[in-house]
Amino acid sequence: MKRNTFFLLACLVISLIGCMNLKQPPEKISYYSFEYDSPNPGVKKQLPFVLRVKRFQISPLYASNKIVFRDAAFKRDVYAYHRWHSNPRDMVSYFFARDLKAYQAFKAVFSVDDSTPCSYTIDGAVEEFFEQDNADSWEAVLSLEITLSKEEEPDASKRIVMQKSYRTRQTCSQKNPASLAEAMSKAMSEISGNIISDVYRKLSAVSVD
Repeated sequence: MKRNTFFLLACLVISLIGCMNLKQPPEKISYYSFEYDSPNPGVKKQLPFVLRVKRFQISPLYASNKIVFRDAAFKRDVYAYHRWHSNPRDMVSYFFARDLKAYQAFKAVFSVDDSTPCSYTIDGAVEEFFEQDNADSWEAVLSLEITLSKEEEPDASKRIVMQKSYRTRQTCSQKNPASLAEAMSKAMSEISGNIISDVYRKLSAVSVD
């Protein structure tokens, strides 16, 4: 009799635990994006060129909206409940095109979805996009490669006007994903401003020629 009572009590406890687990809501996933004002690299005269920003490529290590962090050599890991709002290639492509338009130094700036004929195209690749976890602080690591090409140039050897890599590290104010998003926004703002300056300088020389 005692054995039967114990068995029934055990079944009841297991059933109650199961019901409690079923009633618990799933863990909420938090999503992050860039937030920064478009950089203004300095005084400019508008150039008579139409530019198109193509959709950037991205390293396979970062080709999803999962937030990647590195806390040891040869190791990459991701958060379970913290993610970027979209794939970093799309975030970088969109915000760079936005910044280039805001600078108002060119006749027009279009994104990859627009079919309007253009003078030059800007291709990019996201080489690094991750959180570096150090003992004393975390850092946002961002590196991009940019290629500026003349759209209607028949000579392939003359088509590429500029190709350059950009890399920066920004320290997170705290050790959490929200601070990473803030630091990555600063990193994107810095690199975007540097690219815009270089593109403007290069096309200013072309315009003079």
